[in-house]
Amino acid sequence: MAMTLSSIFVDGGDIPPIHTCDGADSPPPLAWSELPAGTKSLALVVDDPDAPDPAAPQRTWVHWVLYNLPPDAGRLAGGSSRQLPAGTVSGKNDWGNAAYGGPCPPIGRHRYFFKLYALDATLPGLGTPTKAELERAMQGHVLAQAQLMGMYQRNPRA
Repeated sequence: MAMTLSSIFVDGGDIPPIHTCDGADSPPPLAWSELPAGTKSLALVVDDPDAPDPAAPQRTWVHWVLYNLPPDAGRLAGGSSRQLPAGTVSGKNDWGNAAYGGPCPPIGRHRYFFKLYALDATLPGLGTPTKAELERAMQGHVLAQAQLMGMYQRNPRA
């Protein structure tokens, strides 16, 4: 069976506003299962390839970077990017913060990809990496990947 990633929204469904800049800007709960044998740690990247406008995307905006998540944790409770399983390290998002930054699209309906990687190693000595730095460190260590995509569009009155 393939590795899975799930949350309170279904794949392709709407991310609840509480997990965006229009709400508490707190990360949604995430759960994983069916990790491959030999998984020593997990990494998570959340990004938006539709920035700033889905009709004319110019870049992928990184919302959250985590690594060295313990595979046996089975989940992230959500609610706070500061309450993470022991050993988990936060990388830097595109706001320059080592924390979750929720969806806050300036225009249109954006896609947000939650990508979970099963790794055959822990990744020591990275400090607070960007997505690109984490991806370089993961090269040759990825055993499997699971992805969950959520959608969000701001209310024009928000």
